[in-house]
Amino acid sequence: MAEERRSLVKQDVVGGPAAGQREAVSGGSAYRPEIQGLRALAVLMVVTYHIWFGRVSGGVDVFLLISAFLLSLSFIRKVERGRPLALAAYWIHVFKRLLPAVVVVLLGTLAATYLFVPQSRWMEILQQAWSSLLYFQNWVLAANSVDYYAADHGLASPLQHFWSLSIQGQVFILWPLLFALAAVISQRARLRFRPMVALVFGAVFLASFIFSIVETYGNQAHAYFDTRTRLWEFALGTLLAVVISYVRLPRVLRVVAGWAGLALMLSVGFVLDVQGQFPGYVALMPLGAAMLVIVAGQTGSRIGADRFLSLKPLMKLGEMSYALYLWHWPVLVVYLSWRGRQEVGAVGGTAIILLSLVLAYLTTRFVEKPLRAAKGLESRKRAAVAIAVCVVLVGVPLGGWQYSLKLEDEKLEAEAVANYPGARVLQPGYDGTPTGVPVRPASSADPESWGELQLPCSEVPDGPSDPLLTGVCFSTENVEAPERTILVIGSSHAQQWLEAIEPMAESRNYRVLALLRGGCSYTGTIATRSDSCNQFNEAATEYALDLNPDAVVAVATSATPEDASDPLVEAFPDVAEKLTTAGIQVVGIRDNPRFAFNMQVCAESNGPDACVTPLSHKLTPVFPRTETAGGMVLLDFSDLICPEETCRPIVGNTYVYLDDNHLTTSYAASMAPEFERRFHDAVGW
Repeated sequence: MAEERRSLVKQDVVGGPAAGQREAVSGGSAYRPEIQGLRALAVLMVVTYHIWFGRVSGGVDVFLLISAFLLSLSFIRKVERGRPLALAAYWIHVFKRLLPAVVVVLLGTLAATYLFVPQSRWMEILQQAWSSLLYFQNWVLAANSVDYYAADHGLASPLQHFWSLSIQGQVFILWPLLFALAAVISQRARLRFRPMVALVFGAVFLASFIFSIVETYGNQAHAYFDTRTRLWEFALGTLLAVVISYVRLPRVLRVVAGWAGLALMLSVGFVLDVQGQFPGYVALMPLGAAMLVIVAGQTGSRIGADRFLSLKPLMKLGEMSYALYLWHWPVLVVYLSWRGRQEVGAVGGTAIILLSLVLAYLTTRFVEKPLRAAKGLESRKRAAVAIAVCVVLVGVPLGGWQYSLKLEDEKLEAEAVANYPGARVLQPGYDGTPTGVPVRPASSADPESWGELQLPCSEVPDGPSDPLLTGVCFSTENVEAPERTILVIGSSHAQQWLEAIEPMAESRNYRVLALLRGGCSYTGTIATRSDSCNQFNEAATEYALDLNPDAVVAVATSATPEDASDPLVEAFPDVAEKLTTAGIQVVGIRDNPRFAFNMQVCAESNGPDACVTPLSHKLTPVFPRTETAGGMVLLDFSDLICPEETCRPIVGNTYVYLDDNHLTTSYAASMAPEFERRFHDAVGW
């Protein structure tokens, strides 16, 4: 019985404690400490690359493979020994082990957010706390097309790293179901179980691997966090578990394989330019490296890599690698946000690692181990109660904080016109500038609330049929007999103007439709754009021609944070001419200035005067002439965004910018009266 307990997978999660194995493998049939050491190295790679190098190390991919390998050994062993899979008991057991450390880190991160992070970022972090707790953080980041390679970690979410744990949580639910399917098929078809497992997970590997390559090429920012693009990495670990007992290599080859695997794994981040390539076929390198180490196993050689991986310091680090992974990222991000920096040096980075190690040790010593060993939580019912308690411990303060912010925002909204006029203060004759009223807290400026049109186009009769557009098209509700129809096309820089367009449309019974794709400004086909963006724009143009709206509105120029330049978007005049020739009025809006720093964070951390920038440093002095722009009319609101030729973070007691390049919803809405006047002057309606 004791031996069987040692053979159970005790923690098949990122950075968890070692999984004792007693499988007949090429490296012997004993406990596999080298896998624990492999995990320790992988977490060190993740931590050091995040803190000092700003690159993807491949360490997380190693975690995914190891977790699937250990999980699969456990289920294969159960079936082959005739034991029931007991899926419900497994799921309760897994999440009972995972959640306590998650709860501690989430509560610690929320406390640090309150103390050290600007209020403008609270709403985003609170929302991501829910998605982290409930294991769908990766889908939130995928939907927002978060740049995982962004150099400024100080602007990242301190919970962004939960994406990998979310994928693992989803796989821990899916994988047992697939094993159960393989078991049922093998029993009914009277086939051996392992070959059936290889068939089922081989199909998963092939489908996910192909999808990963295609999706990474077309939309890498989304693919990085997509569960479907990562399943092949788990499937590879399962396939390794299926065949490893049959792999028998000479000791010399196992020694070579072990060191070759370590060398490859440690060099991934430096050898490969993974920007834009993960998680496609490039991820085969760290996964292949980890497989070499696992296949090498216990060599019994004094010069084997397993001897190095079995060193006591690595064993100790492996025990708390799960907690270290959980803690290192929020410590880094909160530190950078608090200090107003984009990166850390040698001293600061070392301090962050040491603090993360201390927190990881305390979490492992006083939370993970005691709860894992608690005999009172061994029953399924009590374990389920423990899971519920974990959710409540985070959910209650989290929900209370969100509710208080909601009440505050509702109060501010009721006072918005009087106390937070924004761009209204720039209107001639305005005489209502508030005094003694603090600036409107920026937490109310939630990017996900930009222009939330009421209806998905799938519910309107004239919505697009092209699959590229159906999920990103929205409409106002006045589908029947509107006075005019306006179609907005583009990225978030077009979407933000819906805050000014919607009030105009509501007062005049205009219908508004929007085709929105993050990071893809509307234009013609451009060789430098991704295929998916070009395909979206081509489909949007065809839909515009079929819909025949009274006007198409898009952002016509492209500003940059580095230069005083905002030329017309390449090929936009061509597509504008195509639409105007068809009798559709095209309204091109000048892009807003962009910055190399977050305007809100700058104002909150250093005071608004420290963030003032001349408009001449951001945009070209002369806006393009109408006749050079494909027959469109052009609207320039830079005088409202940067009044008196000066870009300030606050105008009319309202934050102008949400981040370094997007307008806040409240400020965009405050431009609605002037937007309506200029829009109608331009189109002649």
